[in-house]
Amino acid sequence: MERERFVVVTGGPGAGESTLIDALEAAGHHRSWEAGRGVIRDQTAVGGRALPWTDPGLFAELMLCWELRSYHEAAERPGTVFFDRGLPDVIGYLRLEGRPVPAHVRAAAERFRYHPRVFTAPPWPEIYARDTERRQSYEEAVRTHGAVTAAYAELGYETVELPRAAVEERVRFVTARVPGAARGA
Repeated sequence: MERERFVVVTGGPGAGESTLIDALEAAGHHRSWEAGRGVIRDQTAVGGRALPWTDPGLFAELMLCWELRSYHEAAERPGTVFFDRGLPDVIGYLRLEGRPVPAHVRAAAERFRYHPRVFTAPPWPEIYARDTERRQSYEEAVRTHGAVTAAYAELGYETVELPRAAVEERVRFVTARVPGAARGA
């Protein structure tokens, strides 16, 4: 099944997910790009209002669209595809913001499934840093980790915490636990 090839790496902001995805791509795997950062960059560039600090609901809708597009693009690629977050992250984000989860967001997360094992990067204060797109405090990053991990677990995924270790060790950890990933794309 397609979903067996789609492996998600998620967690709170600033815990090394994108760095791990970059390393997996360098090792020959296909990847997706993080929706939240992409939406923030695009909206900032065009003066849009779909930003988490301006309109969290609209921001969530654009992340949903981004994740759906990433899912469909992954279906066109061979081999394992590593996702820098996924559709259940939108559910976690909405809950973190105290917003209801619309039925269509829940339906998307239930219909478009990933590998049953999801890797979560735990909060890691030693590497956490704010930047122009990551404005959250470390405490909010911890809450985000809890919200997105809970969303995946609620949807029946097995969540596996990544070690707080160098990226090379994280790559070995992930590829050892995903059939076919150790062989590359």
